[in-house]
Amino acid sequence: MEIRDPLHGSMYFSDSEVKILDTLEFQRLRAIKQLGFSEFSFPGATHNRYLHSLGVSHVAGMVFDSIFKVYPFKKPSKKHQYRQLCRLAAMLHDVGHGPLSHTTEQVMPKLSQLKLSVYDGNERQANHEDYTLKFLLDSNITEVIKENFEFTPYHVALLIDKALPEKDDFFFDGVINFRPILSQIVSSELDADRMDYLERDSYFCGTNYGKVDIEWLIQNLTFHVKENKLFLALNRRALYSFDDFLISRHHMHLMVYFHHKSIIYEEMLNRYLTSAECDFVLPADIQQYTKYNDYKLYEHLSLSSNPWAQRISQRKPFKVLIELHSIGENERFEKLKIDLEKEGFQTIHASSHARLSKYHSGSPTDKALDIFVVDSYDKWFEPSPINNSTEIFKKYEGTRVIDRIYIDPAQYEKAETFISRK
Repeated sequence: MEIRDPLHGSMYFSDSEVKILDTLEFQRLRAIKQLGFSEFSFPGATHNRYLHSLGVSHVAGMVFDSIFKVYPFKKPSKKHQYRQLCRLAAMLHDVGHGPLSHTTEQVMPKLSQLKLSVYDGNERQANHEDYTLKFLLDSNITEVIKENFEFTPYHVALLIDKALPEKDDFFFDGVINFRPILSQIVSSELDADRMDYLERDSYFCGTNYGKVDIEWLIQNLTFHVKENKLFLALNRRALYSFDDFLISRHHMHLMVYFHHKSIIYEEMLNRYLTSAECDFVLPADIQQYTKYNDYKLYEHLSLSSNPWAQRISQRKPFKVLIELHSIGENERFEKLKIDLEKEGFQTIHASSHARLSKYHSGSPTDKALDIFVVDSYDKWFEPSPINNSTEIFKKYEGTRVIDRIYIDPAQYEKAETFISRK
């Protein structure tokens, strides 16, 4: 089937893939906006996760073809299987997302209630990735994969959750394990997901921040073998384009995803969802969860008597009073918060944090698999991890923070006068 996309042009999907697209579980993504509340800042940003997921699958296929165009597979059938697996994992990577934004993850149930066998007995709160695995391993999608593909739903899950253990030798072609590179095509510092959403979000928001040379990056993606594992690699000649890719994503966070209007709506939603009278919860039952989308949440908010729900429903947000940009914590911001609270102003404090890369994360579970830099023209060049091959990681090592104080519009002029005297 051919699908016309404003970003990629014609995208083609096999009959087996179309059967996934036609499931109610996947069609649900049509009713979930890619950027949540961002349409209040950028009216064109009404694109949905359905279209984005199709784009990611398309890009994943392009990346796979570029990397493995001359790879000497031991078993020719493996190339077809891995390509299909990669495209399907990319297509389904967002299928578990909740309504509007990550904020609604606060009203997701305990993970144990999802009854996911791969996480049996875990009592932490579930997130959208857990629902993605539930859709993969225990829903109608599960049966469609079993009947139409040459791999199991669990193999798809292995590319989405890197911590899941392998149960067979599916990812081995000869002695080489392909799982690392296939999972990196789906999720990494240079994955199909980011390649699609950066340009797609930029296009629909009407900004220039996300426009990068994706075609050049894809042409220069390749592989590197280390300890019989295949890892994603980039030719050194495209390293500057990678720098541009990282900075572009970083600036999209600071200037688009963290726009003050988007943030205040998320903060108001957060206040409603954490209030005592909130009765909006996301169900653990996967069939019921399929019915939950942006429209269902908006309808719920419109019927609620909670003041935060009504502010969202009636488009009456708090107004930004102060916005400070810094690297790390800002002592001035903390003092202003205290002074305003002492004066009795009704405020909302929001702090948005952006890091350039997962390589800067202090958490071992959030560390990215190494992407290597190679040079096909310099036989003396020693392949090295990409974070050691460019200065961009050092220059942007600090966490960029945008601190904001929002005020009730009825108190805005009084608060502005108070701040001017400080």
